[in-house]
Amino acid sequence: MATGAEAPSAARGRFAASTGGRAPAPAATGAAPKSERLNPLALLGTLAVVAALAAVAGLAFHRVFGFGPVVPVVAVAAVGPCVLSGLLARWPLWTSLIATVLGWFGAVAATALRPALADGTFAQALRDGVLSSWKTILTTLLPVPPKPETLVLVSLLTWLGAFGAAELAVRTRWRAAPALPPLAVFGVALLLGVDGPGSNLPLAAAAAVLIGALVLTRGKGARAALLGVPAAAALGAVAYLAGQFVPVSGDPYNPREQVQAPPPQQRDSVSPLDRVGGWLLSPDQPMFAVAASREEDQRLAVLDRFDGVTWTSSGRFVPTGSRVPAGEHDSGRHHRVDETVTVRKLPGIWVPAADRPRMVRGVGVVVDPASGALAAAQPLRDGQRFTVESSVKEWRNTDLTGLHVASDGEAQADTQLPWGPGATKPPVQLAEFRRFAKAAVGDATEPLDQAFRLADYLKGFARYDPTAPPGHSYRQIDYFLGQAKRGTPEHFATAYAVLARTIGLPTRVVVGFSGGTPANGTVEYKSGDVTVWPEVKFDGIGWMRFNPLPESATKSNRNNSVAAGETQRKLEQAQKAAVSRQSGAGGGRSQNPPPQAKPAHKDAAPLPWWVYAAGGAVALVLLYVLVALLAPSVRRRRRRRSDDPSERIAGAWRQALDHLADVGLGTSRTLTAHEVAGFGAGKLGEPARAHLGPLADLVNRARFAQPGGDRTEAGRDADRAWEHTDRLGRLVTAETGRLRRLRRRLNPRTLRPR
Repeated sequence: MATGAEAPSAARGRFAASTGGRAPAPAATGAAPKSERLNPLALLGTLAVVAALAAVAGLAFHRVFGFGPVVPVVAVAAVGPCVLSGLLARWPLWTSLIATVLGWFGAVAATALRPALADGTFAQALRDGVLSSWKTILTTLLPVPPKPETLVLVSLLTWLGAFGAAELAVRTRWRAAPALPPLAVFGVALLLGVDGPGSNLPLAAAAAVLIGALVLTRGKGARAALLGVPAAAALGAVAYLAGQFVPVSGDPYNPREQVQAPPPQQRDSVSPLDRVGGWLLSPDQPMFAVAASREEDQRLAVLDRFDGVTWTSSGRFVPTGSRVPAGEHDSGRHHRVDETVTVRKLPGIWVPAADRPRMVRGVGVVVDPASGALAAAQPLRDGQRFTVESSVKEWRNTDLTGLHVASDGEAQADTQLPWGPGATKPPVQLAEFRRFAKAAVGDATEPLDQAFRLADYLKGFARYDPTAPPGHSYRQIDYFLGQAKRGTPEHFATAYAVLARTIGLPTRVVVGFSGGTPANGTVEYKSGDVTVWPEVKFDGIGWMRFNPLPESATKSNRNNSVAAGETQRKLEQAQKAAVSRQSGAGGGRSQNPPPQAKPAHKDAAPLPWWVYAAGGAVALVLLYVLVALLAPSVRRRRRRRSDDPSERIAGAWRQALDHLADVGLGTSRTLTAHEVAGFGAGKLGEPARAHLGPLADLVNRARFAQPGGDRTEAGRDADRAWEHTDRLGRLVTAETGRLRRLRRRLNPRTLRPR
């Protein structure tokens, strides 16, 4: 200690008594405030609330993984640090830090990484969990498969939140401060769980209850708990009920938009569209079987990018645990279809499903959120079985009234017709295709009318022939339209898509299966059931299917089911009715011209991980500096504004001790107030003695005065005490300089109130 030898043992406790029982703890120990140590029941209650608050924050990850995998990990990670901090409350902070690091390793080994510990991959799983699990979560559609390395993040964040809250509860008197670390964890869970299933509203209400209980009851005893806990529960009930009706404008920030998902590893280089011709020549090869609640055409692959030679997918495929998110235009009437698919000889990675899948179980898949197309993480194998829940849109006549062509960035890209690989000028066929399309649609100006007339024209223009040579490049489409006039679904669909693009309709091509053979409660799909159809995108309703195939294409399929294709037949009827109404009302003239196309949106380049790490570090440093600079002012204000004059005098003395600490003068519990004043005068000179001596007299008088004394005189004493303290502060500033006092404020040990 900087003040010299300690006072005799007989004087022990006099200094603490002279300051109202609130003597400052040694600056270097980091031990808990004495008031907490003398009230173990209050400390136990506070730690219980803190553990519950940390558990609530950790359970917010249920939108990422579901409750099942999260509950055991969170339970251990929320309780463990609180127990350690309570047991080590009398020890320096560094001992608690070491204990919590060792404790977390044990906790994560017993919960999240137990499978990895069993198979010998503990170290690798721990490394991946700490360093890269956040990116795995952000690049996987929710819910994320609960792998050990991804659950490490839940354990780590919950443990850190509980540890920070417990240490603030043990080592500070700030009532609401212990709630800050769990709230930070809650915020991270909210960000990672955007668009996930379920709701965090009940957990938010529970957090409000616990924070209210923490603020209303901390350090106030059983009587305060009896009144504060019901008040906090009422606060949580109000938060839960009001949260359901709070209007929220705009979409929440989604960090997934800033993270580029890696493309799926293509293990099959052959496009399903390139296989159509071969499958039709060998029509009896079994592909897959479907047991469904309702028979529907099966969609296999969605291809929206054409380079002049072949159609491919531009989808941004991302992993998913089981859920497929809703599409951009999934509102309106739908019916649900539940299917159990058994793979036979279906090659490649593309997964069949009815229209827009919503849930996939039994097979690992990646999904394109825009189209809903599914691709298996591993090539499909014979005998593999999985279930798919799909949503099939139902079209009504009113849905097709007044449609305009879509004008978003995606639609703009789906109207492009590139010249072809390596081409330096546009192919001559494009001008011919445009003239053909103009002739097919005639005087139609409404987009729906144009799309319907083009499909109807192709039905009668060429004939269906499964033996036609395959291909869908510009040259082959030109041959199909100009000379052969016969083809497979590949020719009809790709010709339609290219022709429609020449007149400004955004199109894509879908490969799927239609018909099938009913057998023993299932529908068997063979290679001869393959089909291809084009789709056009309209504003407000999204992609709509059109059928350019001749009637002979359906009749030639000997396995065609009566039930299958019902949805498509209803769509064709609605299209025909809508076109008839438009033609009758306006003679095909557009009453509302389509809006101007907007420029295509370009995805911003994702920022590297170190940018976020650096930003977070800077934010934490700035937050710490802000707290360090504001804490002394807040502390001084609290000390000075007490209603009890004796408390104000004790606060003035503690403020004086803070001033003396700035000149390197420590304090000890063995010194009386006058002894401290003497050491301070020796350090600062006689000017300080003129303030420290009277201040010590006022402190002792306030402590040992009889209860019920003159409060007016006591108030004047408190004012004089603070006057001496303020003048002492100015002397210290003159002695040490403002820069040194500022550096001391930034010292973590000075944040702990005396």
